[in-house]
Amino acid sequence: MSAAFFEPSAPATQNGQVPAKVPAYGPGVALVIVDLQNDFADPRGSLSVPGGMEVVAVANDHLRRARSSGALVVYTEDWHPPHTPHFAPDGGPWPVHCVAGTWGAEFVPDLIVEGPVIHTGTGGEDGYSGFFVRDDRMGRVTPTELNGLLSASAVQSVVICGLALDYCVKETALDARRLGYEVTVIKAGVRAVDVRPGDGDRALEDLQAAGVELW
Repeated sequence: MSAAFFEPSAPATQNGQVPAKVPAYGPGVALVIVDLQNDFADPRGSLSVPGGMEVVAVANDHLRRARSSGALVVYTEDWHPPHTPHFAPDGGPWPVHCVAGTWGAEFVPDLIVEGPVIHTGTGGEDGYSGFFVRDDRMGRVTPTELNGLLSASAVQSVVICGLALDYCVKETALDARRLGYEVTVIKAGVRAVDVRPGDGDRALEDLQAAGVELW
C-alpha cells in the first residue's frame, strides 16, 4: 500500500496555512513521530534544533488525522545512559542529551502522546534510527521493537515527522525503505541540526534518492 493523499478540510499548521494535500491515513498506515523531546525541541535543551518547537503543532495535527482514521501512531524517544561514546565527555561528538529519566529526555509538554513509545540508545548504542541500534564498539546491529510493532498491525506505509531531519528522521526513513515500507516524510514537520551548512538539504536529497516521498 503506497501513501495516498487527499485535500485537507482544516489547517495543518498553527499559522493557519493549509497545504495542498496531506497523507491519507487509515489501516495499513503508521505515523512515526521521532524524538520530539525537550533536549532537541526546547530552546533550553542541550542539543536544541533550530525551529524544533515549530514541529509540535504539525505532529499533533497529523496525530489527530491518523488516530481518527484508524492508523497506528508510534513514537521514538532517545533514552541514553549517563555515559555513552556519543557524548562529548566520553569522547563523542555530541553534548550530553536525553539521559533516561531526565527533563531533557521527556517529550515536549505540548506533544499529544497517544501510542506506543520505542526507546532507542538505551545501552549507549547509536540510536539514530528508530528501527535499529548500532554498537560500533562491538560491531553489532540490533533491531528495536518498531518493525515488529508495525508488522503486527499490518502496516505497509509509514509517515514520519520529528527531529532531527539530518539524523534520526533520515536514518529512520532510510531503514523503513530498506525494510520494504512505502515512506513519506512531512517536510513541514521536520527541522535539521545543520552541523554543516546544508546538511538538511542533503538529507532530503538522500531520502528522495532512496524513494522516500517528501510531502
